[in-house]
Amino acid sequence: MNVRRLIPTAAVAGAVALGLTALSACSSSDAAEGGSDGKLDVVASFYPMQFLAEEIGGSHVSVTTLTKPGTEPHDLELSPRQIGGLGDADYILFLKGVQPAVDDAVAQAGVKNTVDAAKLTTLENHGSEVEGHDHAEGEEHEDEEHGHEGEEAGLDPHIWLDPVKYAEVAEGVGKSLEKADPDHAADYRKNTESLVAELNKLDKAYETGLKNTATKTFITTHSAFGYLAERYGLTQEGIAGIDPEAEPSPARIDEIHSVAEKNDATTVFFETLASDKTAKTLAKDLGLKTGVLDPLEGITDKSAGADYIEVMQSNLSALQKALGAK
Repeated sequence: MNVRRLIPTAAVAGAVALGLTALSACSSSDAAEGGSDGKLDVVASFYPMQFLAEEIGGSHVSVTTLTKPGTEPHDLELSPRQIGGLGDADYILFLKGVQPAVDDAVAQAGVKNTVDAAKLTTLENHGSEVEGHDHAEGEEHEDEEHGHEGEEAGLDPHIWLDPVKYAEVAEGVGKSLEKADPDHAADYRKNTESLVAELNKLDKAYETGLKNTATKTFITTHSAFGYLAERYGLTQEGIAGIDPEAEPSPARIDEIHSVAEKNDATTVFFETLASDKTAKTLAKDLGLKTGVLDPLEGITDKSAGADYIEVMQSNLSALQKALGAK
């Protein structure tokens, strides 16, 4: 992650103060009052959180996201207006460890109903699969100042790419919305049950579709699929870690070459929100194909589906093709 593009904590704190002064303050701590339209004003950090809020909240919430479609979320910078507006939210849903600028702003906002999705399931350390979280020379101290406990501990935040873990998060979000807006608790509960059923169905599709494959190894520019790989008995080989546009070292290219030959890998995957240059260059050098494996950090016109479920189904098809599913 390019921490040099992130907003320092002090700057965030200052922007929060300015934003809160500039914007008229409403009673954001009393979620029952809701927004001017009577709906719960929900702020989501990026698409996977937005999807949960919209699916579970239904007609009772008005959801805005801090990460615009087409924006790479890891390096998001927030405007003073966005930061200040957080204090007016009735409910904030974010995932600590993905967007440091958001983590800092949320901590400063002080909204009563603030939910960290990372606390609704168990984060894991996927070892070399998340080596991209490691700091480049000279960046370690700066990142420590942001307090990225999860990243420093090597924990992988990409829990939404595992349907089972995502379902756990969905259940936690549902309960938190029930608490924030008890008048509509029954609807939140019903919507949560419906979404969890869809995620369970998706899990079964992955389990069945990836059970018998010619190879279990896939290569990707973005090391976001550690949970998915672990869930379904696969091995993720990330080219350059968490930054999808980072240039791999010559040593890593040699390792990928050996891995591809040893494990009969056929495809180098890239994602929709980043350049495909690295994937295409490496694939050409190794005589492999390229394909899209979407980490679902944002939905765009290039996404292979209109929402989380559809894109995950497309990811399954891409993996089945690349792994030689029988």
